[in-house]
Amino acid sequence: MIEEGGRAPALRLATTDGQDIDLAAPGGKLVLYFYPKDDTSGCTREAQDFTALAGDFAEAGTRIVGISRDSAKSHDKFIAKYELKVPLAVDDGAVSEAFGTWVEKSMYGRKYMGMERATFLIGADGTVLRAWRKVKVPGHASEVLKAAQGS
Repeated sequence: MIEEGGRAPALRLATTDGQDIDLAAPGGKLVLYFYPKDDTSGCTREAQDFTALAGDFAEAGTRIVGISRDSAKSHDKFIAKYELKVPLAVDDGAVSEAFGTWVEKSMYGRKYMGMERATFLIGADGTVLRAWRKVKVPGHASEVLKAAQGS
């Protein structure tokens, strides 16, 4: 499991905006936020909040990428439906396993594996500057922005 002060894994992500990102050396600050599912209420709100602050993140020299195990086609529909300005990436399992965000969950007494809502601020050199686990959506994007501006 990746923690603050640790190194991001040497994995590459292809994003919906056609970029490839090397997590171990992203070339600038990177916010990588993990979310459970496209087009669900909490995930939509989180993506909209990051979209609303995208310009402020850019001014802070920070890229934002959302990541889930949904397909590229699902991501494209999600982006189009809500006019999102934040690129998304498909996780084949390697990234969420490395960051420890693929966890056992429970709903109505049924246990299953799913994506934990978590966010990581990664420095240009691949060091994890901040980690937020078990994220609550309201106010989260603003909190991450403050951390990106201060680092």
